[in-house]
Amino acid sequence: MSLRGAIAIVGAAESTDLGRIPDKSALQLHVDAALNALADAGLKPSDVNGVASAGELPNDVADYLGIVPDYLDATNVGGCSYMLHVRHAMAAISTGLCDVVLVTHGESGRSRVGMQPWAPAAQSMMGQLEVPYGPMGAPSLFPIGVRRYMDEYGMTEEQFAMVPVVQREWAARNPRAKLRDPITVDDVLASPVIADPVHLLHCCLVTDGGGALVLTSAERARDLSPQAPPVYVLGAGESSESSVVSGLQSLTSSRAIERGGRAAMRQAGVGHADVDHLMIYDAFAHVPLYGLEDLGFVGRGEAPAFVAEGNTAPGGRLPLNTNGGGLAYTHTGMYGMFAIQESVRQVRGTAAAQVGGVDVSVVTGVGGMFMTSGTLVLGSGSTL
Repeated sequence: MSLRGAIAIVGAAESTDLGRIPDKSALQLHVDAALNALADAGLKPSDVNGVASAGELPNDVADYLGIVPDYLDATNVGGCSYMLHVRHAMAAISTGLCDVVLVTHGESGRSRVGMQPWAPAAQSMMGQLEVPYGPMGAPSLFPIGVRRYMDEYGMTEEQFAMVPVVQREWAARNPRAKLRDPITVDDVLASPVIADPVHLLHCCLVTDGGGALVLTSAERARDLSPQAPPVYVLGAGESSESSVVSGLQSLTSSRAIERGGRAAMRQAGVGHADVDHLMIYDAFAHVPLYGLEDLGFVGRGEAPAFVAEGNTAPGGRLPLNTNGGGLAYTHTGMYGMFAIQESVRQVRGTAAAQVGGVDVSVVTGVGGMFMTSGTLVLGSGSTL
């Protein structure tokens, strides 16, 4: 891929604070992150003519910032929505619909400022086919496949516990991470059971925060003075499966991750051996295991041992979730934006737990309980 026709992330930043932010609404968190990302890009709101967001409407974000846009994207398919926003922005910029796209996220996940209680619509598949049977949201729906995975592939509880243990190793290197104290396998298995076999320490955080990205053409990026080098979107993919767990083809993998990931890597023209760094959405500890397999980095049933053997830990051959992930860094509800932020930092060389020589980073998100997925392949200038 050459610079001609390439799309660059020229601004990337999170909200000023993360964790508990009782003095800002969800919309204010979008705007706080947006202003930080624009400053990172060396741009002003008046330079933006495309806005994408989920949770809050992009027209509300645009109005708050004084932007009258030519392009809007309100795609909301859960936590991976921001991967899809980036993919759609690539198409919009490439076809001349707009020049500069601002992608924003913000949620008051813990403080609940301006947030409404979540409930699926009565006419939705989830409302008709799952809610009547009593599941209590993601903590009871996401883990449904874990026992099946254990039965089919022989994953032990000790191997499963290694996912949060390893991610704490990364979080310990990140001053901005919420949970930085080391934990052991015994700590994980001694924590309360949420939905067998998932314990509390297998589950993501609940926090407040936001993040934003600024995208433009590589040609336009050369005229800017961003705080850090542009990061190029080499490839992107998206897909979806059933919106109810009982409708998934398999309880031990995700066709959405597999299909979207394959499309992204094919567009980027990279193979697994070319990937220096990986971010996989981790609302719960088994999601990275499914992602490693569905993206093709390991074979079926091999992910638990791959993690337990230290391959994804500091010093391992495939650094994974290097900010600490949703299990230890932050998780506002729709985590995908934070996974993208870490991939951008790693490619820029500015991450708190920086991995050496990251030219290609793959970031994968999920929405719902494996129902949707988006994958981005990000690269440095040396990859073009």
